[in-house]
Amino acid sequence: MTAVDTSVLLDVFTADATFGPASRDTLGACLAVGTVRVCSVVWAETSAFFPEPDSAEAAMTALGAAFNPLDLRSADLAGQAWRSYRKRGGSPEHVIADFLIGAHASLQADRLLTRDRGFYRSYFPGLTVVEPAVG
Repeated sequence: MTAVDTSVLLDVFTADATFGPASRDTLGACLAVGTVRVCSVVWAETSAFFPEPDSAEAAMTALGAAFNPLDLRSADLAGQAWRSYRKRGGSPEHVIADFLIGAHASLQADRLLTRDRGFYRSYFPGLTVVEPAVG
């Protein structure tokens, strides 16, 4: 199972000229080998770009992505990782949502499809990160 990050979904849904084709192709490759799941945080961030919740759900379904809520273990891991980040002097650039996404992928999926690979590799070292190849 592949968890997908907001950046990739928005690339696809907005037909981003720079990242859209690579994100669409990589998402398709992930779907070809298994399921693609969207955690609560990514769902909320992505659905905000649609005029109504039903249209967001329809778009996700058409894409082949399904909702997969965060469980308690993932929430706890996110909190611990965020605390470590802040103790090390991490700036508020990465908010708790980023840590929830990483923890969900670490514990509830096999990998994470994202364009923000450096951050996730730093705070979730065992996480397999898949990045769309642009160019």
